[in-house]
Amino acid sequence: MTLIKTSLLNGIAVLVKMLTLLGINKVLAIYVGPVGYAALGQFQNAIQMITTFASGAINTGVTKYTAEYHYSEEKQQAVWRSAGTIAITGSLLSSVVIFVFSADLAGWILKNKEFAGVLRWFAATLVFFTLNTLLLAILNGKKDLVRYVAANIAGSLFAFVVTTVLSIFSGLYGALIALAIYQSISFFVTLMICCRAPWFRLAYMYGRVDKEVAKNFFKFTAMALTSAVCVPVSHILVRNHLGATLGWEAAGYWEAMWRLSAAYLMLVTTTLSVYYLPKLSELTHQSEIKDEILQGYKFILPCAAVCGLLMYVLRDFIIQVLFTADFLPMRNLFAWQLVGDTLKIGSWILAYVMLGKAMFKLFIASEVFSAISFYVLTVILTKYMGLEGVSLAHALNYAIYWFVMIFFVIGALKRMKPETLIG
Repeated sequence: MTLIKTSLLNGIAVLVKMLTLLGINKVLAIYVGPVGYAALGQFQNAIQMITTFASGAINTGVTKYTAEYHYSEEKQQAVWRSAGTIAITGSLLSSVVIFVFSADLAGWILKNKEFAGVLRWFAATLVFFTLNTLLLAILNGKKDLVRYVAANIAGSLFAFVVTTVLSIFSGLYGALIALAIYQSISFFVTLMICCRAPWFRLAYMYGRVDKEVAKNFFKFTAMALTSAVCVPVSHILVRNHLGATLGWEAAGYWEAMWRLSAAYLMLVTTTLSVYYLPKLSELTHQSEIKDEILQGYKFILPCAAVCGLLMYVLRDFIIQVLFTADFLPMRNLFAWQLVGDTLKIGSWILAYVMLGKAMFKLFIASEVFSAISFYVLTVILTKYMGLEGVSLAHALNYAIYWFVMIFFVIGALKRMKPETLIG
């Protein structure tokens, strides 16, 4: 399947998800406000870390090896059985820990032990959360785009309905519960969709862990765990810094800006994960990988840049429609944030080569460096520029990251032999 065809088909799911996210943003803006946005950001980052650790951080590996073993159903099933067993075991153990220490975790993550009930809801449904993401990883690796799109649409609709209802009736507490459980509810729809596929059986999701598969997962576990720690922790530190120096409303403005960026870039970022990761996993020749990279820069990067320009021109209208008048101060964040978003996509096109080819040492080093760089730049620049400094830090950080990707990834590809490109 070509990049353009994948983008068009995936665009259906992305459009639905984008509209539901924008709807959720509006609901949250009305019912939780800027300070509530900051709390939701903290909890979302915590969920990212916990679910990655609970699942064994194997979903990227599942997508890669499902795609790479396209010639052997037996090998694919070994991957799924091993992944399912790891995910279920890790999720159940994590659930017990979260439930027992729910009050302490609520105090640390949300600065309020009264939110312990939110953590208990999350603990009770965590196993379904991780299995949902695992099934999506399998669909992605199988390149079963129709079912993948259907499952993502279902997840988006559940997120919108659950978040809207709980936010209206329970405010911030309800919004946090919605964030904790909506993917777990989506699991049952995703499972039903998968069970209708001729190549899938529920029995493939649990069994003996294959030693060779587990060994192959190790690199992806290391990479995913690094991302699961570095990205959320850097965001938590940035949010805490903004809250301590500029106030929690300022932290909420930045969180709203970050969510808006994630929404409008969704078509680009999901195309990278849906098309590039399986595609790069299959390719074994440098010329083929180079062609895919160039295709990304011809199609994906200009798309991100044009979207960013439109967002900047329409920023006042967007704030009024998607948020409320309370969020008008975030307009000063748009310029550098949108420049940074474009630079991010430029660097991610190369970063997916690291994932597809399991360049785990380079990936880990670059993730750690990027996370530290973003926080340090934020602390320095907000001291002199106020809240706008966090957006400039974002842009500078991804400019540096892109340069690092060009230097190291291209160099690594040149040095690799064809057989090592299999990953």
